[in-house]
Amino acid sequence: MFAKAGGPPVHPDLISQTFQRFMAQSDLPKIRLHDLRHTHATILLQQNVHPKVVSERLGHSSIAFTMTVYQHVMPGMQAEAAATFGAAVFGDA
Repeated sequence: MFAKAGGPPVHPDLISQTFQRFMAQSDLPKIRLHDLRHTHATILLQQNVHPKVVSERLGHSSIAFTMTVYQHVMPGMQAEAAATFGAAVFGDA
């Protein structure tokens, strides 16, 4: 994901350590670098990006895994699906 100017990859531990140093020096809430990945996925799913796209962006092997991990961020899915189906069958009421 990160490369040096000439192209060789940067070791992931270096990125994590650098991130932690910046976090320690800032007034921001303390989070792990990995938490940014979760935030990215959560925001995409809340904005109705298709789970297949989110799954691919995260490099997950299946949509099922992505949905198992992130299903809690979409609590209104069933109600929204029922409303969408109702509108399609009966029109807007």
